[in-house]
Amino acid sequence: MKHKNTETKPAAGDKSPLIPQRSKLKHPILVYKREMTEKQKEFLKIALDKKTKLMFVLGPAGTSKTFLAVYVALKLISERRVSDLIYVRSIVESADSKMGYLPGETNEKMAPYMQPLMDKLSELLSKSDIDVLRKEERFSGLPIGHLRGLNWNAKAIIADEAQNLTYKEMVTLLTRVGEFSKVFVIGDPEQSDINGKSSILKIAGVFEDEESEENGVYVFRFTDDDNVRSGLSRFINKKLKKVS
Repeated sequence: MKHKNTETKPAAGDKSPLIPQRSKLKHPILVYKREMTEKQKEFLKIALDKKTKLMFVLGPAGTSKTFLAVYVALKLISERRVSDLIYVRSIVESADSKMGYLPGETNEKMAPYMQPLMDKLSELLSKSDIDVLRKEERFSGLPIGHLRGLNWNAKAIIADEAQNLTYKEMVTLLTRVGEFSKVFVIGDPEQSDINGKSSILKIAGVFEDEESEENGVYVFRFTDDDNVRSGLSRFINKKLKKVS
């Protein structure tokens, strides 16, 4: 019996020479919608624009920075504009625990650091769609120290808790990005755990100009007024500023 050729044909307009369309998600996933604030809609308009390649997303806890970046990444995967999602984290933690002390291989060691991503996937997708992405290996986590030698084409990259990246680590991250990718560097400058070595404000500041925007690089800032987690969360942030 002859089998039909089920190879997915390249989509119209797909000019990527490195990531052919057939290597992307075979069937769309349903990304749940939720009510967005005007500031969040402004973020999504920029983030989903084909011209946007890199966004520094700065702001305090509770402003949905990671949620929005994951939402955009899933939309891009479903629309077959990127192949998969790479979630990058520093191994620095406020509790002074080190990744090397955790048992297992890299994937097992990364599991605790992947939890924010898994939480967002659960908010945005059905279990069946998460299983599809897992089976097709459409999302993965990497520690910042394992990026050397990599080159990302047609991927969505989310660097979370980026206030814990040094200048050298930030440069390593930004220089991994190839064609057709979209990168989100997410951080709260007020919650760095690396004793004054954080590079996020310095590097984001370099790209906060019209020339950068013309090249697809944006700096997007959320404030305490954009906190959507809860009224209590806003109150706590406000009070803590008095003792920081």
